Amino acid sequence: MIRRVVSAAFASLLLLGSALAQQPASAPVAPPATPSSAVPKLSDAEMEQFLLKARVTKTRGASKGVTGSLRATLTDGKLTHDAHIQTIDEHLQQFAGSNGGVEFDFRDSWTFNLAAYKIDRLIGLNLVPVSVARRHDYKEAAFTWWLDDVMMDEQERLKRKEQRKPDLPAEPPDTEVWNQQMQTVRLFDQLIANIDRNLGNLMITKDWRVWPIDHTRAFRTNRQLKTPANVTRIDRGVLERMKTLDRETLRKETGRYLTTFQIDALLARRDAIVKRIDDLGPAALFDRHGW
Repeated sequence: MIRRVVSAAFASLLLLGSALAQQPASAPVAPPATPSSAVPKLSDAEMEQFLLKARVTKTRGASKGVTGSLRATLTDGKLTHDAHIQTIDEHLQQFAGSNGGVEFDFRDSWTFNLAAYKIDRLIGLNLVPVSVARRHDYKEAAFTWWLDDVMMDEQERLKRKEQRKPDLPAEPPDTEVWNQQMQTVRLFDQLIANIDRNLGNLMITKDWRVWPIDHTRAFRTNRQLKTPANVTRIDRGVLERMKTLDRETLRKETGRYLTTFQIDALLARRDAIVKRIDDLGPAALFDRHGW
C-alpha cells in the first residue's frame, strides 16, 4: 500500500512497500537524519537492535552497486540513521563474469553479508559494518549500518593520488596502520572466498579506517586459496582466534546463511592461511595498533 507523508509545504506520495498502512494526514513527519557528528557511540548489539526494530521512513537507490540495493532512513524516535538494504538472492547454474571467466553454481546473496559480519567478529577484525537479517517489502534482506563520516572509497583515493591536488588528501597519515588494514582486508577476502572485492566497495572514513562492504559474492566452495600471495601479514590475536574456529561454532553463528559445504570449505581455507603464515615466519605477524 501507499503511505501518505505530509509536510507543511506540500504533500507527496512515497512508496514504502505494500506492507505499510496508509497514515492519516496529521501523522508526524520523521525527524531529520542525525548528523554523523551527533550519532552516539553504539555497541554492535545496540546497532543490531536499531537495525532490527527501527521504522523505515524512506528509501532510495544506493549510489553504487549493480544489485539494486537501497539506502534507507530508519528512526526509533530517538535516533535517525541510514542503513544499506540488500535483497539480492540469485542462484545460477552458470554465470559469465565481466572478465570473461565462467563460474558454475553461482550465488549472489544478501545472506553472505550476515555471514561475513559474524565471522569478522568471531576472529576479532571489526572491519565489516554491523548487519542483520530483516524483511523489507515481503522479502528477506540484509540491513547493514550505513557508515558515518565516509571520506571516499579506494577508487576515489587512487584518483586523487594521480591528481596530486593538495586540497584532496590521498595519503594516509600513518602508512603502517594503513598497510595493516589493507593486508587484513586481503586476508579476510581469502578466508571468505570473496570474488567481488573492488575499489568501489572499500570505504575510507575520515579517521582513515578502511571498511570492506558488500560481501554478497563471497563464500565460494574452493578449498584452496584463490590468491595465496594476498596473504602476507596478520595480527597475532586475529591469527589465534582464527585457529580456534571450528565447525560447531560456525554452524551456530552462520548456519542460517551458510551450508555445511561452505563452512567446510572455509575451514580448509583457514588451514591454508595458517600454513602460509607459518611458512612466512615471524615477519608475517604484527600487533595491531591505531585502528
